[in-house]
Amino acid sequence: MNASISRILLTPDEMAAADAAAASSGIDSYGLMERAGQAAAASALRHFPGASRFVALCGPGNNGGDGYVAARALAASGAPTAVFALGDTAKLRGDAARAFANCSLDAEPLSDYAPQPGDVVIDAIFGAGLSRDVPTEVEDVIARVDAANVPIVAVDLPSGLCGRRGTPLGASFRAARTVTFMTRKPGHLLLPGRKLCGEVEVFDIGIPHRVIHSVAGRLVENGPERWADAFPHAGLETHKFKRGHLVVFSGGRTATGAARLSAMAGLRTGAGLVTIASPPEAVAVNANALTAVMLHGIDDLAALKHWLTDSRLSGFVLGPGFGVGERARQFALALAARPLVLDADGITSFRDQPELLFSRNDGGTGSLVLTPHEGEFARLFPDIAATDMAGKVEKAIAAAERANAIVVYKGADTVIAAPDGRAAINANAPPWLATAGSGDVLAGIIGGLLAQGMPAFEAACAGVYLHGQAGQRAGVGLTAEDLPRHVLPLYQPALAQ
Repeated sequence: MNASISRILLTPDEMAAADAAAASSGIDSYGLMERAGQAAAASALRHFPGASRFVALCGPGNNGGDGYVAARALAASGAPTAVFALGDTAKLRGDAARAFANCSLDAEPLSDYAPQPGDVVIDAIFGAGLSRDVPTEVEDVIARVDAANVPIVAVDLPSGLCGRRGTPLGASFRAARTVTFMTRKPGHLLLPGRKLCGEVEVFDIGIPHRVIHSVAGRLVENGPERWADAFPHAGLETHKFKRGHLVVFSGGRTATGAARLSAMAGLRTGAGLVTIASPPEAVAVNANALTAVMLHGIDDLAALKHWLTDSRLSGFVLGPGFGVGERARQFALALAARPLVLDADGITSFRDQPELLFSRNDGGTGSLVLTPHEGEFARLFPDIAATDMAGKVEKAIAAAERANAIVVYKGADTVIAAPDGRAAINANAPPWLATAGSGDVLAGIIGGLLAQGMPAFEAACAGVYLHGQAGQRAGVGLTAEDLPRHVLPLYQPALAQ
């Protein structure tokens, strides 16, 4: 795939617009179908050479047309091949009808398919275009195939999977491999879609890249090429005071660990100085556990405001272990003109008064990054969270617009969204990152990048990606205490990965 489109994610509607634009420009649409079907067949032969029989399950639209082309190619290779069709093949229209006519194999009714040992299924029933629950006939076939545990090669998307939200529409095939075209869809990366797709292969079938760019929205897969140019790099003339000063707020003497995780992560990310702002009773506790991180006693809001007259303080993290309540709200609002990562207790402190937080940036010059997990997101944005027809991307964008902030909607499929509609889905986080304190490390990474002057959306995207890389380096069995030492800034070797 061309690097310029390799991380673009097209919704099903945008992909349909690309197909239409390609046809309008004079590109033969049936030629695109031929290349798509041939790609699916090639993948099936390459990855399942020992199949006793290939079985193409074909739907009534263009995805079914891809399936007929694949079946013809498989049969031409000498592989035993069968075709089962949803609906009356006499009602096929356009390119799908042409593909069926060119396929010499008889099509049996889809409901008659009974999986046999050695079958490999080519799923070409619906692809990305489905927007309603699968019909009962298809649901029954999905259940039979699942029970038989035969491998599936899905064409575009496993049938039944929403290409926009990554959620099953009643039921969905679970593919071993998915063959898609030009770009991936959000459903290939969002969970549970990522698991249902198996390994995803992207084939360039000849739609000009200018067409893809012309229809693409502002959604991408998160990766270094999207923010590397904005990443802070130390030069020969750099000293610690030029690399930013990150402040992490600590909780009381029995709740200091989370702040230290954030602080160490910020230091590892490249901040020149990191200070933990600690209540007086917790200063000694933090001092006993810190070396390179500095300490500053902050008793109340007045003390904070006095300290903030120091303009060299360039980024802040508030929330990890801080405690929920009025003090957290006061501190967050006092930082309205400064770059702030609000996490954990800081977010929950605004659950009953979210409008105080959402108006924080109005007229201000600061950058606010919110890092909620699913529960915290629902506390701060209950109506958005409850919207069934919106996917995680749409919810994150709506929340970012309402809060006038960058929203990092955490999870195994973390979505980073900006108020202007930019969004990225992150896919490099290993499952063992789901451990207590991992989010505190993420907050510190983002805070460290903000402190170095990185723009908020790019800092959030970079922070999430570097967090995933740190989890990969740490390996299975990591704890949050292990994670900060595996955090590395972005150097050229990391960019090349």
